[in-house]
Amino acid sequence: MALELAVQDPAGAQVATEVGALRVELCSALGATGGITPSMGLIEATLAAADAGVEVHPLVRPRPGGFVYSAAELEIQVRDVKAAVAAGVHGVVVGALTPDGLVDEGAVRALVAAADGREVTFHRAIDVVAGEAAVVTALDLLVELGVTRVLTSGGAARSIDGLERLRLMAQHADGRIQVMAGGGVRIEDVPDLVAAGVDAIHLSAKATVADDGGPGGGGDDGYEVTDPRVAFAAATALADAGVAAGSQPV
Repeated sequence: MALELAVQDPAGAQVATEVGALRVELCSALGATGGITPSMGLIEATLAAADAGVEVHPLVRPRPGGFVYSAAELEIQVRDVKAAVAAGVHGVVVGALTPDGLVDEGAVRALVAAADGREVTFHRAIDVVAGEAAVVTALDLLVELGVTRVLTSGGAARSIDGLERLRLMAQHADGRIQVMAGGGVRIEDVPDLVAAGVDAIHLSAKATVADDGGPGGGGDDGYEVTDPRVAFAAATALADAGVAAGSQPV
């Protein structure tokens, strides 16, 4: 049972190391957009800060919005994946869908190839796939394409409300692909998510720092950081739930 933190800066990766998380998903503009591709400078600085303490898996997503991409947008993602791999990342987080809401086989195949053997996580684009039959078919396709894991809330806005689908996905995956629960995870949700049979828990553990940027800097929304207290509480809850379930603690 692994813990993954979504972070937006090198300090977040250091927090992840301190609490014993296995890896971080590195992204930019998490709260405002759901996450987009971090800059190469940010990737390099986070790798340096994490050292050997935690794996760094950058999100590769060129824009907010849906997950149906043009050929030009896919080319950008392929370039970003190759650049991240060259920088030394442990894996990448990607996702692409067809206009009818299914996994885009050609796009994912190209992104996995660009990852050159690094781990590939298919992100919550999977939660747009409608219906249980389509979801299990998507899992089978991702296994075939060489994807390591899928990040999912079970199709719900919050993962605790998608427990039934998370359980179905974990059972169908049967060790062929990892199922990682994420999406609005609260500390008190962790035991139920572990009991659903998932392989990992993903959360942002974020706090907002008040900082008014004025009319040219986005107003008074401030910016987000990783909260060490929330991260530590998540790691503790996961370890306790893992012991209770008879698995190895985080």
